[in-house]
Parts: sequence; C-alpha cells; structure tokens
Amino acid sequence: MSLPFKIALRFLKSNIGQTILIIIGISIGVSVQVFIGSLIQGLQKSLLDTTIGSSPHITILSTNDNKLIGDWKEKVNIIEDFSDIKTISVSSDSPSFINFNNKTESVLIRGFLPDKANNIYKIENNIYEGKFPSEEYQVLVGKELSDSLGLFIGDKIEIITPQREMIDFTISGFYDLKIASINRSWIITNLETSQKVFDFGDFVTSIEIQVNEVFDADLIASNIISSLNSSEIDVQNWKDQNQQLLSGLNGQSVSSIMIQVFVMISVLLGIASVLAISVVQRSKQIGILKAMGIKDKSSSMIFIYQGLLLGLAGALVGVFLGLGLSFMFSKFAVNPDGTPVVPLYLDYSFIALSAIIATAASVIAALIPARKTSKLNPIEVIRNG
Repeated sequence: MSLPFKIALRFLKSNIGQTILIIIGISIGVSVQVFIGSLIQGLQKSLLDTTIGSSPHITILSTNDNKLIGDWKEKVNIIEDFSDIKTISVSSDSPSFINFNNKTESVLIRGFLPDKANNIYKIENNIYEGKFPSEEYQVLVGKELSDSLGLFIGDKIEIITPQREMIDFTISGFYDLKIASINRSWIITNLETSQKVFDFGDFVTSIEIQVNEVFDADLIASNIISSLNSSEIDVQNWKDQNQQLLSGLNGQSVSSIMIQVFVMISVLLGIASVLAISVVQRSKQIGILKAMGIKDKSSSMIFIYQGLLLGLAGALVGVFLGLGLSFMFSKFAVNPDGTPVVPLYLDYSFIALSAIIATAASVIAALIPARKTSKLNPIEVIRNG
C-alpha cells in the first residue's frame, strides 16, 4: 500500500461526515442512472414484446397478380442458412366469409404449419379450449368471434370462399391472442387444408420470419433480398412498418441518456467542489508533507485516490439502491391483474457500465484539486498557517 493511498484513506476517515455525504451524493446519482435506465429498457422490451414479440419481424410476400409464392421450400432453405434467423413460418391466407345461424362475418382464413407458426404467434399457448386443428377442415376460432356468434367446440360453420364456394368446417378449439381485431378476424387451420380449399396447390401467400436481434431486421431483410434475387417477391420488415414506434423508442433512449449525462455532471461538479475545499482545509498538512520530502506527484495522488475510493463506494451503494428502487417499482406499480406496469428488466452490462462511469467521473473530478495541490508552495503554506 503506497504512502499517498494511506494518507488519502486517513483524510477520508478524519472527516467521516463529509466522506459519507459525498458517498451518498454519488450513490444517489448512480441509483438514478440504474433505475431510469432499467425502467426505460424494461419499457422498451415490454413495448417490443407487445407489438412485435408475437409477430413476424420480416415478411416475404408475392408481387404476382395471384399473390402466391412458388418454390417456397427452396426459399426457406436459403433463409435458414442465415445465422441471425430465429424461426421461419409459412402461411396460406385468403379473405372469406363465415356463416353460422344466419349470421355472416368477414374473416381471414390462415393456414399454418402448427409447429412453425407456434414459434412466432404462440398459438398453442393461447388456446383456452380445444386443440389445434389436426385433421382436414378443422379450424380454430378467436374469442371475440366465438362470443359474437355463440360458437361451441364441434360446431359446424360454413366458409364462403372468394370463388363463392361454400365449405363446412368443424371447430376444434378457441384461441385468445389478446388482440381483439385478430381474435375477431382470424380463422386458423392447417396449411394443407387452406391450400386445398383455395386451390393454391403447393403455393403459399407469405413467408414469415423472426430474427434474433429485432433492430437488425432491416439489414437482414436486405441480405435476404440479395440472396433470393427475385423480382417476384416483396420483403418487408417491422422497422419500415412501425416508424412511429421506432421513433418513440429512439426518443426514450435519447431522453434516458440525457438524464444520465446531467446526473453524472452534477455528481462530478459536486465531488470536484468538495475536494477543492478539502485542499484548502488540508493545505497545511500537505505543506508539511512537502516540506518533509513528498513529491508533487505523490501529493496529487492523495486526492486522486480519494476520488477513486469515493467513486467505488458511491457506485457500489448506488447500484444496490438502484436495484432496490427498480424492484420496489415492479412490486408497487402493477396492473389490475397483478402484473407489473413495466416488467423488471436488468441489463447487467448496463449496470456495470453505470458503476464504472461513476467511478471514472469521481477520479476525473479529483483531477482539479489534485492539480491545485501540486502547485502548493510548502514554505508559503506553513508561513501563512
């Protein structure tokens, strides 16, 4: 342990009240950083999960007049080679009408491969009665449409296709995807049934993709366009389709950064001013130490070490305080069903970075009094008392 470090530690212990006050100031700054950062990141994650968590990030559609995609298996195989792809599903869709007890509703028949579609839409997790269609001419119906028509498992419903064909389907189950417009409009069946009913052959109407990094969807979409190299497809991504959401998320990130910057500036100025006063208070001791042979660099290091120790202590206390605030917020700010308004989300790399920045800011703040200390003339200090 070096002499400047020992002296710095003794200075901090000799005025314990001032030391605790500085540590509290740093810890409040760090806790605000951790709390605000975690809150906004949790809010962003919640918004993304709500809006695109159970929907495709990239969608491939046909530009042909019939809106059908051929050789879809070959295209899927090419896309699966991309390392950023999380899951791929295909669908065979067509608008139709449903008729039951002389009530008619406009619907969208969606044919899926069950396992693939479930990876995106979590359909099986949201079936509250019955099961996914396992046989031809079986369908799942959404909650709102079911309630509106008064449907039950096993009921026969009549589907009127765009070609004016009337086909009977059997209800195998009911789902609730928590989005009323989807629950009211989607009639879900298996891919083979949909292709057969609408005479699509081995064609599909869309290829739907989820990626690992949602904010890279536009870049991955561009790579898919290059790899498929076809003028008969249109590759869309969620960022282009949700500009307002993206703008809101960017605004939240910028506001979070601004808050954290100003908090750190206030912490930095507070530490610098307190340590500058400490130089004045300790000037006689510093003068004596210099007269005894301590070098200017070593005297400066006393205050650098003080800044480092204060920063480490404040960062540690601040991280725990910020985590505590985040946990309490998730427990007290809840929805009527008991779930948090904003889910608790802890990004440990962000928390560690906040602590490092606070410590670095404390050391930087200590440079001002350290520089002032190096310029003290021991003879003048001792003479003036």
